[in-house]
Amino acid sequence: MTTLTDRPNTALIVIDVQNGVVGEAYQRDAVVERIGTLVDRARAESVPVVWVQHSDDEMPKGSDDWKYVPELTRSDEETLVHKTFGDSFEATELEEVLAKSGVGRLIVVGAETDACIRSTIHGAFTRGYDVTLVGDAHTTGDKSSWGAPAPEIVIAHTNLYWQYQTAPGRTAGVTSAKDVTFSR
Repeated sequence: MTTLTDRPNTALIVIDVQNGVVGEAYQRDAVVERIGTLVDRARAESVPVVWVQHSDDEMPKGSDDWKYVPELTRSDEETLVHKTFGDSFEATELEEVLAKSGVGRLIVVGAETDACIRSTIHGAFTRGYDVTLVGDAHTTGDKSSWGAPAPEIVIAHTNLYWQYQTAPGRTAGVTSAKDVTFSR
């Protein structure tokens, strides 16, 4: 139902599951395991997997923090998008990659819930994509010392409000990893 009517395909978008991003994240191991299972399922169903990798002054390219967690391995034919902003579309080739593959529907997993996940799901939705957030396959670190809610509340709130997003011609939703369907 995407507004991108010539794009019937779905892609799995794996955002910033990097050592420096998820090292101390809430339920890190369980989330990474669910993401790995989804990557395997997407590959088995010939669904494109697009990996997004953030870099900045605190996490420079090539550093140990910048690297993806060792439990997740990108295959050589899968696209890797490098970004420097929260929204994975901003100043990257993500839009071109998805257009080339005829993708109008995104299944989103990764980190951090209150930063790059939120930025990307909103960015995708405003660009016309149908966006499904996998509610138990995204995570964040504890920022409560800065006044933020506890990580489990941040995750629950994001899942709550995303399932009710609406816009003409697009769908938003939240599902669990076990209930993800890559076909429409």
